[in-house]
Amino acid sequence: MAQKTNKVLKQSGIVPYRMNNGTIEVLLITTSSQQDWVVPKGGIAGKMSPHDSAAKEAWEEAGVIGEVNPIEFGSYKYRKNGKIYSVKMYSLSVKMECDRFPEAGKRIKQWVKAKEAVKHVKKPSLRRILKEFAKYESKIDTM
Repeated sequence: MAQKTNKVLKQSGIVPYRMNNGTIEVLLITTSSQQDWVVPKGGIAGKMSPHDSAAKEAWEEAGVIGEVNPIEFGSYKYRKNGKIYSVKMYSLSVKMECDRFPEAGKRIKQWVKAKEAVKHVKKPSLRRILKEFAKYESKIDTM
């Protein structure tokens, strides 16, 4: 009997951030079911680079546009519906936030201090990613 191999599906995600009165804040969004707080992520589109695809997800899911750092700062894997996903994570310095964007009616957005974002998310893998992002606070000006 042949053994079934699980194909790992590649995705990219982004942590949108901004400076607000000297404090770094990250933008959390709800899942499409509005049950949990997450950050934008999705499948890598066509021939786009992972970081450009992550920036596209930031626009579609959160309505933010900005400068993406092309250097991956973390990654994680998760299972959903019997499939395995591998997500490369990037950061996005938000320059513009729009009220109208493709998934505006499906999601709620919330800006929170970077160090407090971990308290809002349930998934351990995403909490770890947000902790990794928070470590970059002192270096954020160079991102």
